[in-house]
Amino acid sequence: MRNSDLAFIQAKCEKSYFLINNNKSVNAMTPNDEPARILVVDDDEGIRRTLSTILEDEGYVVDAMESGREAIESCEKRVYNLALIDVRLPDMEGTELLTRIKERVPRTRKIIITGYPTVQNAIQAVNKNADAYMLKPLDMAKALFVIKDQLRKQEEESRFNQERVTAFIETSIREIETKSVGNNSK
Repeated sequence: MRNSDLAFIQAKCEKSYFLINNNKSVNAMTPNDEPARILVVDDDEGIRRTLSTILEDEGYVVDAMESGREAIESCEKRVYNLALIDVRLPDMEGTELLTRIKERVPRTRKIIITGYPTVQNAIQAVNKNADAYMLKPLDMAKALFVIKDQLRKQEEESRFNQERVTAFIETSIREIETKSVGNNSK
């Protein structure tokens, strides 16, 4: 094989690798090969519509709600991987919604978005276990990076928890077997 043939094949492989790794739907998948489900909660219809369109184009499944009450009802019916929550909603503060979502679906990653940044909002969001805090108007490239990063962290936490449960079960089995062998030798 000539060097020019090798260079051509290498270039084709690199291009394929780039296309595979930059395929938007690949980034939006959960470990179960299902698209990540995102909840958008904002009282501004334009923001809900824009975020929904962009996130759906990225391969996510998106539900958009106008109020905290609608979001809570939706969380009772579905499990979300991530929630984007406006800090000011018509029926409750976004920080209150953080707590309500955590009670229903603890592993959901929660990101506060606000056009009214204050130190108090940021502190409340952190104290109520927000996983991230973003300012409006959203820089969509940064927002997509934060979303992907939060979904990656969720996957790592899930894998870590599964490993801990497996280790606990294996240790418990060894303890039971050790006690059983000890009782049989008496």
